[in-house]
Order: sequence, then structure tokens, then C-alpha cells
Amino acid sequence: MAVLGFPAGLLPARAQVQGPRCNGTVLQLTVQERGDTRTDRFRFTLRLEAEASNSAAALEQLNGRLARVRTELTPLVQGDLEVPAPSTFPISRSQSPDRYRASTAIRGSVSRSKYDTLIQRAGRLPGVRLQGMTSLASAQGQKELEDRLLKRALARGQSQADSTASALGLSKVKLLRIDQRSQPATRGLAMAATAAPRFRPGEAPLPTGSLSLTLDYCLS
Repeated sequence: MAVLGFPAGLLPARAQVQGPRCNGTVLQLTVQERGDTRTDRFRFTLRLEAEASNSAAALEQLNGRLARVRTELTPLVQGDLEVPAPSTFPISRSQSPDRYRASTAIRGSVSRSKYDTLIQRAGRLPGVRLQGMTSLASAQGQKELEDRLLKRALARGQSQADSTASALGLSKVKLLRIDQRSQPATRGLAMAATAAPRFRPGEAPLPTGSLSLTLDYCLS
């Protein structure tokens, strides 16, 4: 089998993609836009803890509490609950024997209609603390938000480029390149689970997204 090679010190030239050329002044702008969209569902995080005189007893109590959490919350969640492996560690208290604590996290998603019900139930379960709820957009809502932010960013970039060209006494503005970076529409809310008052999904922070464009223009 023949093997093709190159003389020492010589490498094949890399193919390069050339962008549009500018025979005038190149202007680079960075434009950022933010916006929000309707909440479709919520991502929640719970912390579950148990405490006993030794690690085995703490784990046993944690398992019992976890079983109750599954019974109470599984009918409310979308998809499956996520429960990572627990951790145990000793805790010391003054004037009392050492004790052990076992803990884990519980994560899942809940619809808007089950938002308050999940908060109320979690608040009544022993050893459970609601660490936060994250507002999430639907796939369609996310796409509409991204399109809206892109149109706004391009319009603002064009306006700034036109103004700069006018200040320089130039009349032609041509977009050469777009570099886009975006962040998905999510919004976290730290909260404590309590039995009252009632929580309304419409009062939770809306999912927000951001878009950053680096735009190169040719002014001539």
C-alpha cells in the first residue's frame, strides 16, 4: 500500500473560508438583548434530611421519609423524580452525644396547575425543605423568545451602524458577519415551603433569556 507523505517542514495548506471583503471601514458592535416568556412548567429541588444516633439509623429514617415523599409527590410530577445517592455525616451538639445526619436531594418537574399543590405537600412532609423552583418555558415559547431577541438585536445593531456611518459621512452599511451566543429561558426562585399562603404560578418570576450578537459591518 502506498503512503503519501510531505517533505520535512512542509505541511498541506489548510482550506480557509473567506468572508465578504470590505473596501471601507470595518465596524464591530456587540449587542445584548434580554426578554421573558410565559412559564410552561417548574423545575423544583427539595432537600430531604434525617437524624439519628448512628449512620445506619439515620439512613433507615431517611429511606422511610423518602418513601413518603414518593407516595405524596409522584402523582404531581411530570416524568420521574431524580434522587441521587444519600450522604451521611456526624454532627455534634453541646451537652449531648454525637448524632448522625443523612441527606439527599429530590428533583423533578411540575406543571403550572400542580405548582401550589406541590409546595403545600412538600411543606407538610417531615425532613423536607423546598430549596427552589425554576420557571421553564415550553419549546415553542423558547423558540419564539429567541426569534424575538434576534430581531431586536439585529435592528439595534443596524441602527447603531447607520448612526456611525452618518457621523463619518458615509452612506453604505453592509453586514459582514454575525457571531451569536444565547442563554436558555430559565428563572430560579429560592423559597421556603410552608403550609400557607397559597402560591400562584402567575406570580412566580417568568423565564428569561438573553442573546448576545457580535456584528461586523462594512461602512463605505
